[in-house]
Amino acid sequence: MAIGASSAKAGEETDTITERAHGPQVRRRLGRADLRAVPEVRREVRELLRHWGRPGRSEIAELLTSELVTNALVHTDDDAVLTAVVSPRGLRVEVRDFVARRPHLRAPDTGDGTHGRGLVLVQSLADAWGVRSHGVGKSVWFELGAEAA
Repeated sequence: MAIGASSAKAGEETDTITERAHGPQVRRRLGRADLRAVPEVRREVRELLRHWGRPGRSEIAELLTSELVTNALVHTDDDAVLTAVVSPRGLRVEVRDFVARRPHLRAPDTGDGTHGRGLVLVQSLADAWGVRSHGVGKSVWFELGAEAA
């Protein structure tokens, strides 16, 4: 289900916005269970998308990115790698972790507080999303077109 998916190796990290041949990107290694990284990642994505897309698209991208990062850090108890790439077609965000267990889309339980809504948000707000298995672990990704309403 992954179209054009990319991956990161366990030892790669840069934590900065860079300009690559395929467009500006953020690449960041996230430490095991480091939930302090979630607002930092939102800020980095906001900076990356400052002049991108229609109004509201960058806010959606921030929300969905924080959902994927939070899920990876909370549910895997391992490191993760975030890659966000802007291209002429739009934005692709991928969070790779190193645990093979695949996430499950589930209906949120009203008695479960705020848990169980992350992938439902991704499914409802992203233009495309999916999970791609790797030799070690998986990537959960989403795409947003710059001009979609």
